[in-house]
Amino acid sequence: MKTYMANNQTVERKWFVVDAKNQTLGRLSTEVAAILRGKHKPTFTPHVDCGDYVIIINAKDVQLSGNKWQQKKYYTHSQYPGSLKEVTAFTMNKNHPNRMVELAIKGMLPHNKLGRKIYKKLYVYAGDAHPHEAQQPEVLELKG
Repeated sequence: MKTYMANNQTVERKWFVVDAKNQTLGRLSTEVAAILRGKHKPTFTPHVDCGDYVIIINAKDVQLSGNKWQQKKYYTHSQYPGSLKEVTAFTMNKNHPNRMVELAIKGMLPHNKLGRKIYKKLYVYAGDAHPHEAQQPEVLELKG
């Protein structure tokens, strides 16, 4: 008996819409990362991009537990001395509401060429409108 290995020609991809309103950031991110990776499919193959496309709407309404709105920090550095910048989660959500969700999901994907390819199938929007109606996305209800 041969082991099944998926490849780019045999993978079937769907489009899903996830509403992030009142969802906890970490719980939302883990489930979306698994769908992007394809771990929910019986044909999952670790070295092949066999996941689905995911559209996240209402990213500005995502929730954080505890005091993370003030204590959680996002850091950027331009590789020049003294250029470390830090932003709290509250400020990040106010200025760039979709970036907080994108960074959380990106950190849960593989850190290699395959992870960068998988990340391109994620679309995050701050509001409830998105331009992907032509793909006929299915609404995905998350457990959390």
